[in-house]
Amino acid sequence: MSNHVVQTVPGTGSATLGDGGFFRQPRAVWAVFFAGIIAFMGLGLVDPILPAIAENLNASQSQVTLLFTSYNAVMAIAMLVTGTISSRLGMKWTLLLGIIGIAIFSALGGLSDNIWTIIGLRGGWGFGNALFVATALSAIVSLSNSGTTQAVILYEAAVGLGISVGPLLGGWLGAITWRGPFLGVAVLMVLAFIGLSALMPKADDSSKKERPKTSVLEPFRALRHRSLVIFGLTACLYNFGFFTLMAYAPFVMGLDEHGLGFVF
Repeated sequence: MSNHVVQTVPGTGSATLGDGGFFRQPRAVWAVFFAGIIAFMGLGLVDPILPAIAENLNASQSQVTLLFTSYNAVMAIAMLVTGTISSRLGMKWTLLLGIIGIAIFSALGGLSDNIWTIIGLRGGWGFGNALFVATALSAIVSLSNSGTTQAVILYEAAVGLGISVGPLLGGWLGAITWRGPFLGVAVLMVLAFIGLSALMPKADDSSKKERPKTSVLEPFRALRHRSLVIFGLTACLYNFGFFTLMAYAPFVMGLDEHGLGFVF
């Protein structure tokens, strides 16, 4: 007898879970996986070009490091409302909206000649990234045919590849011009938008009616759990230290864009 377990996912019909191989995923899962890699590139993409930006735009080191501050601060705050947005728009449109935001703000950043403008645009990039990454995990789990555990592993693989490839791509494109990483992400996000638009299933009217609406207060209500508060504070301190190191190190290492990309 077959050991298939059938689960119905809203808007996707019946999906067979349990016997699907890790690499035998629906095309929609691979589309989200590819887009996830690009989205997570944004975390370290600008790291190898920070000295070049400071030199070309006559900006101070403190100003240039704000490219990390605005990106992460906006993304952290936006994460509080992404659940509310996703519960109203649905997974597909939330993902696409995030991709559009990343593509627009990264492209505008690559075309800008003012450091404060780029800092603001990086904040917009962070908002688009928040919409995407907060929804990508649930999308992969819902669309995968290999079970929740392997779906989460696939998502984490996208996170790891994105974080590691980001500085490499930033160093390679940044060696050509400091605008390269910004414009490169915009182009890749256009490809990701096309892929998700074509491959992700459409939600039908019945699934929209059944979809529960999430309140914007839910993240704050969750703070009643002491373990979650401790975990959140620990993650906050870890990220503060991690990105402080990433933002400061390029100015004291004395390496070019390629060297910084390989190090990070």
